[in-house]
Amino acid sequence: MVERKRVLLAEPRGYCAGVDRAVETVERALDKHGAPVYVRKEIVHNRHVVETLTDRGAVFVGETDEVPEGAIVVFSAHGVSPEVHRSAAQRSLKTIDATCPLVTKVHQEAKRFARDDYDILLIGHEGHEEVEGTAGEAPEHIQLVDGPDHVDDVVVRDESKVIWLSQTTLSVDETMETVKRLRARFPALADPPSDDICYATQNRQVAVKAMAPQCDLVIVVGSKNSSNSVRLVEVALQNGASASHLVDYAREIDPAWLDGVTTVGVTSGASVPEVLVRGVLDFLAEYGYDTVDTVNTANETLTFALPRELRPARTAK
Repeated sequence: MVERKRVLLAEPRGYCAGVDRAVETVERALDKHGAPVYVRKEIVHNRHVVETLTDRGAVFVGETDEVPEGAIVVFSAHGVSPEVHRSAAQRSLKTIDATCPLVTKVHQEAKRFARDDYDILLIGHEGHEEVEGTAGEAPEHIQLVDGPDHVDDVVVRDESKVIWLSQTTLSVDETMETVKRLRARFPALADPPSDDICYATQNRQVAVKAMAPQCDLVIVVGSKNSSNSVRLVEVALQNGASASHLVDYAREIDPAWLDGVTTVGVTSGASVPEVLVRGVLDFLAEYGYDTVDTVNTANETLTFALPRELRPARTAK
């Protein structure tokens, strides 16, 4: 008897509250002010989103000095350092801050523990925009720990005043392994006041862990510069999937990946619009994977208010 081809579809997947807020921030800014609206860095790490907003009149730049004086600039969901805010002020830019509130929380933690003169060990990936923004809050107190293999490089002033914080989009398991190794070196290492890894990152990883053991292949929809999307591929492989690939679009799927495959898992990173997932499901259906079962491990209801500058005006009663 030939097993029937099927798709396991992870839930939750796709847009988190912070991404939804950031993308809508640029859309509302364009509606309100017209094009161009400048955006520092990619508003979120997704190729399709950036291309779509570019078509609407958003102009993505690397730094604020590329923005004409007095123009509107949106800061991305990943957050920026105080230095970027100062640079924008010097150019009289009208700033709209689309930083995810969960990233802002980590910034506040960094400032608080720097004021208390802690050495702050920031677990994250070197060069990631979120890490650069957080580290910029207190560069003299923060040192980056880029995974478990870098723990031996850490040097602190006072082993009784050390705390770890983390980038919000990391692998939960790898982060806890890094913390475990740090604590072996620094037994008094303090934990952050609350978990830094974002709820959406955790939820998407938990859903993949649940379905991976049943999957011959897991397709993760997401861009290569999306930290949380890349982590989902790793989580799939670490938890039993025979193979896993990251694609931006369905057209990037190699039909050879499907040879001998009965069960395909599908998920998407936290910055991926659902239309791209639908494209993958349509592609798979053409190859006989027309049974779709949802693997639901959490229900997400969190939403974030838009930046104050873009909220609808209250009408007087």
